[in-house]
Amino acid sequence: MIRFAPHEIAEREEDALSETAKGSGQRLANAAARGVATFARAVRGPYYAVQAMGVRAPERLYVAPQDIRTADPTVADEIYAGYFSFDGKVVETNGRSPFSIAPPSVAWRRSLAGFSWLRHLRAADRALARANARALVDEFLRTRTDFVDDPAYEPRIVARRTLSFLAQSPILLEGADQDFYERFMRALARNIRFLLRAMGSERRASDRLLCAVALAAFGVCADAGRKFEMRATALLDAELFRQILPDGGHIGRNPDTPVELLLDLLPLRQAYAARGRRPPERLTASIAAMISFLRVLKHGDGSLALFNGMGRAPPDRLATILAHADSGGAPILDAPHSGYRRLQAGAAAVVIDAGAPPPLVFSGAAHAGCLSFEFSIGAERIVVNCGAPPAGSDALRRVARSTAAHSTLVVEDRSSCRIEARQGRGRPEERIVAGPAQVKASRRATDTSHELELSHDGYARELGLLHERRLALAHDGSQLLGDDRLVALRHGARAENFVLRFHLHPNVQASAAGKRKVLLRSLGVDLVFEANADVSVEESVFFAGPATARKSAQIVVDGRGVKDAHLRWSFSRVEEG
Repeated sequence: MIRFAPHEIAEREEDALSETAKGSGQRLANAAARGVATFARAVRGPYYAVQAMGVRAPERLYVAPQDIRTADPTVADEIYAGYFSFDGKVVETNGRSPFSIAPPSVAWRRSLAGFSWLRHLRAADRALARANARALVDEFLRTRTDFVDDPAYEPRIVARRTLSFLAQSPILLEGADQDFYERFMRALARNIRFLLRAMGSERRASDRLLCAVALAAFGVCADAGRKFEMRATALLDAELFRQILPDGGHIGRNPDTPVELLLDLLPLRQAYAARGRRPPERLTASIAAMISFLRVLKHGDGSLALFNGMGRAPPDRLATILAHADSGGAPILDAPHSGYRRLQAGAAAVVIDAGAPPPLVFSGAAHAGCLSFEFSIGAERIVVNCGAPPAGSDALRRVARSTAAHSTLVVEDRSSCRIEARQGRGRPEERIVAGPAQVKASRRATDTSHELELSHDGYARELGLLHERRLALAHDGSQLLGDDRLVALRHGARAENFVLRFHLHPNVQASAAGKRKVLLRSLGVDLVFEANADVSVEESVFFAGPATARKSAQIVVDGRGVKDAHLRWSFSRVEEG
């Protein structure tokens, strides 16, 4: 089979675009107002969006969105020396183009082709770094590759590359010759045509929002024409409506998704203002809602709770977002649409997953962690979930997604969700195909504590059991009380084997103090854990460490033989004396 490089495919399509684009875009322009279902029908065909919008290479860029991600100018020196370090893999090019080298991992290739690292060269603020950035981009534009199999041409990577090119266009185009200038603009147009095709397909629904962000950024930054700008804005508005829930969480329930989106949406909002354009209707509201959502999941050390695909994350990203956020407004404790709840008292915070699995198409990163929680006191994280490992290890990822990798109750060594590989075009993706259908959460306050009463039916179909959990945080934050119970939903249903797991942060040292007590010591906090059943301290793993997975410990409460399958436990702070 003959395969063409991306630029050859684009050139063959370009002539046809001008004939098919005329008069066919009104349905897309009005899609957001008609709602999600109508919008999905409007873009169902994989080439409809291309037919609706003709795209030519722009002659100029009016503004460049500010890249607010933290930049390190020393990385520019490493790149100039031929060292490219991404996703735990370092490649020394020895004078060769990094784009012609067999990548050590798919994740490394994605990071290289996303060009987010250009910000480090810009931060160096030297003529040599700017020239190196332009030379590397030119090498990529001139390199022919397998359009079908190369991760560099996945929709989300093309979207990331487009946003990187737009943000770093000042250093790339300043002093550039005419040939490079024209190649760069043609590359932007090819990217946009590619993204429009991706927007017309449901196959990668989870990529569509980032694609829409890139399209809107191109529309407002380039001289793409007012019609394109308006239609791209409508696409972004529709995807925000479709994927960002009213409380600011993403429909896929991964806490990291709003973080990544905000790092692009905040500069996009500024770009609209710089052009004097009206942003999408939902952009400003979505930004505010996502920031409030992140505060629900934020621990005192600035990190986010480890639920549903959240793994290692640079701590500066959230700080950067909050620094750009509008201040004011009372903090919220509940994100009910996204399925997260928070207890807060004194310096203590408890964050709970109280949501059902996301829709199938968005569940590729979701975990079987319903009713799991994380517990922190000030900057000290005490109880955590294992988190998600870095890309590249499918086996570890399966372990991390299991219920046993979360701080909750596990019945018969099963997960509360069933995760299976679903084959589509390309590589199969493991998604949640069954899980809790009914997840309940109610809040109340007593004279002594703030409480949450929770339940999920993830074990109902196979075992006929309902998991009920009650969490109570003392008003001064000095004690966290818990109640876990398994309730039979049909005659004869009972659990022969069930355990409670409390995964501890690697900074927490745990030592048994009898059959039912564990002493905990962190850097600045001492606690005692007690339960009404036998307790052991076992090994665990923390996937969200700053460099690699770290060994940790977990408290395991054995429920075998416990009357009425009812476990009671507590974490109590021990004052130094």
